[in-house]
Amino acid sequence: MAATVLLPPAHCHGHRAAASAATTSGRGPGALSHCALPPPRRQRRGSRAVRAAAPPEQSRGVSLAGDSGQASAGDAKAALYRALDGVDRGIFGMTSAQRSEIHGLVELLEARNPTPEPTAALQDKVDGCWKLIYSTISILGKKRTKLGLRDFISLGDFLQIIDVKEEKAVNVIKFSARALKILSGKFTIEASYSVTSKTRVDIKLESSTITPEQLMNIFQKNYDMLLAIFNPEGWLEITYVDESLRIGRDDKENIFVLERADPSEV
Repeated sequence: MAATVLLPPAHCHGHRAAASAATTSGRGPGALSHCALPPPRRQRRGSRAVRAAAPPEQSRGVSLAGDSGQASAGDAKAALYRALDGVDRGIFGMTSAQRSEIHGLVELLEARNPTPEPTAALQDKVDGCWKLIYSTISILGKKRTKLGLRDFISLGDFLQIIDVKEEKAVNVIKFSARALKILSGKFTIEASYSVTSKTRVDIKLESSTITPEQLMNIFQKNYDMLLAIFNPEGWLEITYVDESLRIGRDDKENIFVLERADPSEV
């Protein structure tokens, strides 16, 4: 991220259920129905029509208004989980409408970040295991074909283990090869990081490897391409973090959304 792929496991759906429970059921008690509004006046020819801008929550077509008329972080998280359903972390692309909705919800959460100085709370908020649930990193076209991700290689979980005491991050990307009787393996990227501000860390690539050897042989020819896609070197800005969700932006203009995971999934 600074392309670090921040990551947590497939068994974290409990977070999604908890987030969904926080979803609001509709408009607040003070909302007006369409029937209660008078018909719009017809503008005179040559007169200038003035249109009130809809708030972000309404313009994206997402019902997020709480009692105060503002979306809470819980509302935004629930809506984000719904928007991410079925997009497979965004790795293989999505529609512009899906991307616009997801990024709008990410911005809502960032504006409601409960941890304004995340690097001062790394031990409490960031240390541990995470699973990637969305990223703007994509593998499309010739890259997807060359890496075998159209035909016989499947992507599994993207996991990340953050060790705050050692100032290290280990990213693990799981693969399975159908051509080799469902051979499973991992692409592991180890990196070190250093805190540079209240919200930012610099990341340095230390090593990378693919196991087992049979899987390494499959990727050997295009290993540089694979590493270039997931190379975490650069800087990463932590723009949102709470007990179960983390959002980051890197120097390559990527967005990463991760949820808490069980370390046993790595």
